[in-house]
Amino acid sequence: MVNGARRGTHAHGSSETATRSGAGTATNTADETATTAPAVAGTAVARAAGGRAAGGAAARWQRIGVVGLGTMGAGIAEVLAGAGLDVVGVERDTDALARARARIEHSLDRAARHGRLADTARGELLGRLSLGTELAAVAGCDLVIEAVDERLDAKTALFARLDEVCPPATVLATNTSSLSVTELAAGTGRSGRVLGMHWFNPAPVMGLVEVVRTVVTDADALAAVVSLVGAVGKTAVVAADRAGFIVNGLLFGYLNNAVRMAEARFATRADIDAAMRLGCGHPMGPLALLDLIGLDAAHAILASMYDQTRDHLHAPAPLLGQLVAAGLLGRKTGRGFYTYPATDSPEAPPEDPGGTDSGADSGAAVRVRSVGIVGSGTMARGIAEVLARSGHDVVLRARRPDAADAVFGRVEASLAAAVAKGRLSDDDRDAALGRLRVTTDLGELGGCDVLLEAVVEDLAVKRELFTDLDKVARPGAVLATTTSSLPVVECATATRRPEDVVGMHWFNPAQVMRLVEVVPTVLTGDGATATVTALARAAGRHPVRCADRAGFIVNALLFPYLNDAVKMLQANYATIEDIDTAMTVGCGHPMGPFALADVVGLDVTLAITRSLYEQFREPGYAPAPLLEHLVRARFLGRKTGRGFLTHPRR
Repeated sequence: MVNGARRGTHAHGSSETATRSGAGTATNTADETATTAPAVAGTAVARAAGGRAAGGAAARWQRIGVVGLGTMGAGIAEVLAGAGLDVVGVERDTDALARARARIEHSLDRAARHGRLADTARGELLGRLSLGTELAAVAGCDLVIEAVDERLDAKTALFARLDEVCPPATVLATNTSSLSVTELAAGTGRSGRVLGMHWFNPAPVMGLVEVVRTVVTDADALAAVVSLVGAVGKTAVVAADRAGFIVNGLLFGYLNNAVRMAEARFATRADIDAAMRLGCGHPMGPLALLDLIGLDAAHAILASMYDQTRDHLHAPAPLLGQLVAAGLLGRKTGRGFYTYPATDSPEAPPEDPGGTDSGADSGAAVRVRSVGIVGSGTMARGIAEVLARSGHDVVLRARRPDAADAVFGRVEASLAAAVAKGRLSDDDRDAALGRLRVTTDLGELGGCDVLLEAVVEDLAVKRELFTDLDKVARPGAVLATTTSSLPVVECATATRRPEDVVGMHWFNPAQVMRLVEVVPTVLTGDGATATVTALARAAGRHPVRCADRAGFIVNALLFPYLNDAVKMLQANYATIEDIDTAMTVGCGHPMGPFALADVVGLDVTLAITRSLYEQFREPGYAPAPLLEHLVRARFLGRKTGRGFLTHPRR
């Protein structure tokens, strides 16, 4: 529904179990260190706070302990030593220590090969690392970070030993991605100086660290850790101790919803992933991301979150559990939701450029030469421009002569801008304008092959329009609706030809967005579905097919995520800035949830959230009271100048 510039992003768990995590929206590379790992990370407590503390913690803390040197712990140690700090690393035995040393050296060698690390700097960094197997070695450290297995019993036992070994002033931090920091702190005699420090994998690459406070965390310890994160070149965000913290708390509900969507066969795996990449600007679709994270790690994180929240949205989808039981864990085993060429494959699932996984029978498609469009708003104009540029004759019907003139003028201006930017030739602009005709007479659309409505999102208005289109359209013409949230079948039953009615949900701005959701109803014929699918491809768009259900693919996954972010804010778990930062820095999303809700409009966000709740009756979909209150106050986002954020009035 909303588009954004694409940025790489990832998210995943911090434990050794989730060694190679994927990214929320991110491209993947063959290099393990540069996998754009998905995140489960936090962004930074108010940047001002980081600024206040900077220098304080960096100057005080020069010796840091890291216990557990698996993929995550070794990466943390490398980052800290690279920032000039002395690091004491501890592993459980000599074999594990040898693997840790090799892991760090391999990472440094890779950085040197890529020109990111000079030989002298490599030697200096290794000189600041003191690695061993004796836990007592961390006794002289100012901060000790544990990065052992993501098991409560293992972490609790370790914190009890650290509490005995370290002086009372030492701060203890856990890198857990899903366990209760409060519970770990309660097992020590220094609960005020125990907090979470959730890094993302791979630590040398990922920019986010979630700093997790409990209800008893000392303010000075929190500020010092936030300052340290900034001093080593990472972005810190502060979160309260709740299941999943910020990133996992928002990300894994979204991923779980995507699994349930695939499980119920509302859409195919390729169409779900393509929809979220192309419709939301995510670098990676949710199912491909789960394969990168590891389905076992994802299942464990969801199970841990569900144990804490009892929220059904966090209960692992049965399909996820079945894949784990079958040993199909994603890239690391060579098969998960997708099949890969080898275990630990660096290759992402191939993109389906033609939407061939959508199931539409292209052989049944009718060739479309002319398209009639009803509407004069931004969406109608954008679709008209795209189709005219792709060689289709377009007849656009506006209700009034002044609106018709304005439509043609705005399309002409848009095409002129494309010419000025070098994206379109003068001849192609003239040809496109020659294929566009604007009228106020609905009857002039009667000879078109496809009639597409792009009017107000009001069911009564759309049903009345479809009744009128049924009267003027020639036999065999396809009638399509651009609705993003209303039942397509309701439009179909307003006609005498429901088999010819289909949803064709474009994304705004249509000139930029590549995604089109094709939505057949239980009454739609294969020919109508195939025809609009072929039309979308001919216009240079990527069609995905989904069932006629609230939200289709994109909105059904996006808006519960936005609603969850509002609930997180409402419960004072984190600030707007930290939540938005966590999801952009930690997951590579082009916008944080609050910035995005303001762009979409809080009234639109509330309306779509309500429609999802009313159809599915899922308690977790119930609109957040804070969202309802802001809409009542007419704080609707950018269009009113104020929503979750304040915007300059236009």
